[in-house]
Amino acid sequence: MQNSIFQNQYVRGLIILALLGVVGALTSYTYFTLKQAGGVYSGKTTISVSGKGEVLAKPDISSFTFTVQTNGADAITAQNENAEVMEAIVSYLKEKGVAETDIKNENYSLNPKYRYEERPCAFSSYCPPTDPIQDGFEVYQNVLVKVRAIDTAGELIGGVGEKGAMNISSLQFTIDDESSLQDEARAAAITDAREKAEGIADSLGMKLGKMVGFYEEGNAPMYYGGDTSMESAVAMDSKVINAVLPTGENKIMSTVSLTFELEE
Repeated sequence: MQNSIFQNQYVRGLIILALLGVVGALTSYTYFTLKQAGGVYSGKTTISVSGKGEVLAKPDISSFTFTVQTNGADAITAQNENAEVMEAIVSYLKEKGVAETDIKNENYSLNPKYRYEERPCAFSSYCPPTDPIQDGFEVYQNVLVKVRAIDTAGELIGGVGEKGAMNISSLQFTIDDESSLQDEARAAAITDAREKAEGIADSLGMKLGKMVGFYEEGNAPMYYGGDTSMESAVAMDSKVINAVLPTGENKIMSTVSLTFELEE
């Protein structure tokens, strides 16, 4: 009986010692883990700021699109009709100084046309139409024109309309080469961001250190000032008044984000 009690006490003692060992191990592990985690954030303090820059410039190129739509009893007739109209339009554009490389076909399609006939109905009741009946072919061609002498855009729009162009639209005034303007806008954005960072560092009683991060957002040019929409040419006393086309200005923008280290 006494041996059994002694053995039980011995086992409980071993269990207690084992638990104390586990607690000690966990305590040591937690200590070293926290110590190492504290080292992750021992680097220099950094700040990130954003800056914006913009440049305004007048467009130096314009563009518009038009369509030519022709019909024929057969595919060849429809295509020939389309070719005649397109040849007249392209010849006119070249005569007005538009380069051949600035006249670009964007879409060309040839499709059959269909018509429906009404069925005779008794007692004026509703009768569905007949099945579609092929009725010739239709050619649809869409063309993009770049105009480098933008003051002639209105005249050209009226001219191609007289030559048979339809759906004249998508007029835009843009800048042919924006790379230098984009560089200028980016430089202004960087200056703006740096000035903000210097102000933040000064308010914290610290100095601005080296730049350790840079990011630039993608920005498309924006129209600014003036109306870039196209007003239709107006016929009056058998004369055509060219479309009124204010070009306005384009705004080239840049937004950057800079990250700096702070020093005491």
